[in-house]
Amino acid sequence: MVRFSQQLKLCYVGLCIAGCVMAADSPQPIAVPTLTQDLSEVSLDATSLPVVPDSREALQMSYAPVVDKVSPCVVNIYATRIEVPQANLPYFSDPLFRHFFGDGSGVARVQKSLGSGVVVSKDGVIVTNLHVIQHAAEIKVAFADDKEFTAKVLAKDARTDLAILKIEPEKGKPFPFLAFRDADTLRVGDFVLAVGNPFGVGQTVTSGIVSGLARTQVGVSDLYSLIQTDAAINPGNSGGPLVTLDGKIVGINTAIFSTSGGSVGIGFAIPSNLVLPLLAAAEHGGKLIRPWAGVAIDTVTNGIATALGLPKTEGVLVRDVYKKGPADKAGLTSGDVVLKIAGHPLRNEAAFRFRMATLKVGETVSVEIWRQGENKTLSMRVETPPDLPGNRRLSLSGRQPLNGAVVTGLSPSVANELGLSYVGGGVVILGINPGTPASLTGLQPGDVVVSINGVEVKTVDELSRNLGRSKQGWEITFTRGSRTQTLVVGNW
Repeated sequence: MVRFSQQLKLCYVGLCIAGCVMAADSPQPIAVPTLTQDLSEVSLDATSLPVVPDSREALQMSYAPVVDKVSPCVVNIYATRIEVPQANLPYFSDPLFRHFFGDGSGVARVQKSLGSGVVVSKDGVIVTNLHVIQHAAEIKVAFADDKEFTAKVLAKDARTDLAILKIEPEKGKPFPFLAFRDADTLRVGDFVLAVGNPFGVGQTVTSGIVSGLARTQVGVSDLYSLIQTDAAINPGNSGGPLVTLDGKIVGINTAIFSTSGGSVGIGFAIPSNLVLPLLAAAEHGGKLIRPWAGVAIDTVTNGIATALGLPKTEGVLVRDVYKKGPADKAGLTSGDVVLKIAGHPLRNEAAFRFRMATLKVGETVSVEIWRQGENKTLSMRVETPPDLPGNRRLSLSGRQPLNGAVVTGLSPSVANELGLSYVGGGVVILGINPGTPASLTGLQPGDVVVSINGVEVKTVDELSRNLGRSKQGWEITFTRGSRTQTLVVGNW
């Protein structure tokens, strides 16, 4: 899980324990089984809305019946990974130096992370946070009755911090599981319970209310529209369920604000709406393909709303439309303001991305827009974003300033996967190896290189060719967010 420190920074709420052992053999790849479950088992349920107690007897209630239903379905997750620290000093990259002094590797360390999860099908499918099991060589799952299983990863998604695991039933005996409930049915003030294993003390249940909805400024991920609750959430609660009083999952606990490392009554959960697409992907090989609208957007500000004559500040402004994309086919044009998607109001860019992430590829939805002083409703069929022919990843090397950067061509598919806007293309930086020339340039993952010395680049091959040795140095033009910047590097 994530917590904010004294400077109110967001951190994952997970419990990590590190020790030192000798290096072990690399783990073998885990075979990913195919799910055979019926997705009807994990469908959203919008029924059974809670009501305010209307009598003194109703107030003297107990959560025990709900806990009895939920507890058997919540598991503790123990993930183990082995890390060998690498020296970041540049001379360790010299083959002759490594021959005499080694590669700078340190002693292997075994790191263990502790988190929680929830079983969502009788076949043993489990939902948890990705940061709980990230890079794990072995994942163990323990139930409240101390039964332990080895889990395999079926699917994972860094943008939502979610992972889907699978454990095998004993002699075909089905597992207890919980159903999902549509998070859109929540209202501020609804009672909720958080279940997990905080600080490793054992399964714990805390209660509270929904304190806020659609929290998008938390800083965890660009896809989040988080549920805020005052139910106590602490380290180790990561991946555990947030449930309503009918025993259904409305969220997966992931983050807290904290000044001490513990709960101060401000916790966050990933809405159930974002879990179902990843579950569907797990059933089809683990590849998650998000729907695509084919637009570049900006949040509507007070100034934009006034200029366009909007009655209030809401929606997202369409900055550009990809030709022959879903939005273009639906009739959206630059300058339109999208107010609602599938009937859900949009407050900002994050809300737009969240709503798009909850849709299914091929689904047709209504899009309410504001155009030239009038409300209009269009129909849009969301599609799979296209990629560039022969697009590939490339680790740059050689005597040039981007040596050490990992790049790929920016296509609608890549942009959709990384949460970037796609307008004119370019080459996006996926990562930068420490201690390399690229790490000294100030460029960051997510930056998009659009030209080298005034020559436009669209593919990694074009970028590599234009980075060849230059007598006059390099002028690198790139975009970061909505800003275009230029980096000048002299020849050496």
